[in-house]
Amino acid sequence: MTRVAFLFAALLTLTCTPAPKFDIVLRGGFVYDGTGAPPVRADVGLLGDRIVAVGNLDGLPAGEILDVTELAVAPGFINVLSWAPLPLLADGRSFSDLYQGITLEVCGEGWSEGPLSDTMRVKKVHDRDGVVLEKAPWITLAGFLEYLVDRGIACNVASFVGAGTVREHVLGYDNRPPTGEELARMCDLVRDAMTEGALGVASALIYTPGLYAGTEELIALASVAAEYDGVYASHLRSEGDRFLEALDEFLRIVRESGARGEVYHLKAAGRSNWSKLEDAIEKIESARAEGLAVGADMYCYEAAWTGLDASMPEWVLAGGNEAWFDRLDDPGTADRLERELRDPTSEFESFYRMAGSPEAVMLVGFQTKEYRGYTGMTLAEVARMRGVTPERAMIDLVRGDRSRVGTVYFVMSEENVARKVGLPFMSFGSDERSVVPEGAVLESNRHPRAYGNVARLLGRFVREEGMMPLEEAIRKLTSMPARHLGLDERGELREGFHADVVVFDPETIADKATYAEPHQLAVGVSHVIVNGTLVLRDGEFTGALPGRVVRGPGYSGRGLGTNDPDTR
Repeated sequence: MTRVAFLFAALLTLTCTPAPKFDIVLRGGFVYDGTGAPPVRADVGLLGDRIVAVGNLDGLPAGEILDVTELAVAPGFINVLSWAPLPLLADGRSFSDLYQGITLEVCGEGWSEGPLSDTMRVKKVHDRDGVVLEKAPWITLAGFLEYLVDRGIACNVASFVGAGTVREHVLGYDNRPPTGEELARMCDLVRDAMTEGALGVASALIYTPGLYAGTEELIALASVAAEYDGVYASHLRSEGDRFLEALDEFLRIVRESGARGEVYHLKAAGRSNWSKLEDAIEKIESARAEGLAVGADMYCYEAAWTGLDASMPEWVLAGGNEAWFDRLDDPGTADRLERELRDPTSEFESFYRMAGSPEAVMLVGFQTKEYRGYTGMTLAEVARMRGVTPERAMIDLVRGDRSRVGTVYFVMSEENVARKVGLPFMSFGSDERSVVPEGAVLESNRHPRAYGNVARLLGRFVREEGMMPLEEAIRKLTSMPARHLGLDERGELREGFHADVVVFDPETIADKATYAEPHQLAVGVSHVIVNGTLVLRDGEFTGALPGRVVRGPGYSGRGLGTNDPDTR
């Protein structure tokens, strides 16, 4: 065939090809593409699990056309710090985040659901939201994520491998540096996780066993993540009195490992430390100017949520939760701990001390029915009811409930929260579970950030206070974290990208959850599409569970086979 004839045939084929058929067309909305560009009025066409057209699609056939006139159309939002995994095992519908437009949960702060040793596998996997497994039916992190998706979830999931998890895998809860051989084994576990799709390695350095890790150990683990273009993320060793020193350690780890860096829930905790935020911002901006790929995330509230363990010294926490609970059964130990809690030193990070008073400590999560009547009360109120000191009340509640006791600490300033929202390197993570407000979930309170972190950003800080243009806030929820985490073809409304889309009303999106009544879904989101499938239509759950595993840049594509012990 001559070249002319070939071109003629190709042109004939092209002109005879029928117009593409879309599964879904979102018609007439204001399209925010995720790059920070101003919105344009356009249609968005989806076919299968991909975005295939953005523009004027009038007259082209589609399986379903949704009129989204006057609504914002954006890429699905990314929750960069989530504790969703175990709640999603109990209920995959993910309502608390889904109703804010979140389509990707990024997990793994310090702990991840793999890799598990034989000892770790037989530990009971328990979560207050209803998950109880006598033995984990997975081994690796990838195996867990596949197990989760196989059960059915509405959102996508991704995860870091926990530095604390690999430490426990090799050293248990021993408070000592690893030997050279042990560190090599830990690095191998990180390497395996990276090739299976982990986004990087993440540490949580105020909790056991993570707090036992030295800087050199963390540099070694982060260096492995860097080999696969991964991220080192960290809950810093201090967010209070030694906040700036802890940030220096983090920046050293990033600098020497070559990994990109993410500071989890950047904050200056405790009134005496609030002024340190500006110094921290300067340190991060200087590191970025130096060429380090450093970012941070935050939640849009003045209170932190963790457990009573975050107020207790290292010696009483050693060996893990069960050892901690047993230790408190000894009267002499309890007396010693009460004295130390009453007059905590700078030797350990105490959220109780940073809160300033028992009135600024709210108890929200209990394991046993006996103690659930205290839910939503301050530590001061519970102590008065029990006729004991606040410090003794903390001890008695942990010992009696056999849990960390979910706790809200009011340790931040409103001014600092507002300052952080506008920082150019700031993304957003709830640092909470994604739950459905039904059944057992209602027996314990959550921090309101579980239901409102993104909606609060878009409603209060963008619409009401004008902290930034809506297109910039959307960029910080989409393409910015996607690029920082190394996620391909996500975070933008662009042809060929994954069809994760949220449609919402910028004039009505808002958080409803409060500290007193946290189990309230956000409002203002009309439609949410995950992998091309509608999971919210007109604000109603469709029943679809199309969530998938999202893997990091080091993913090798090899067969997983990760739930068979013989394949390790």
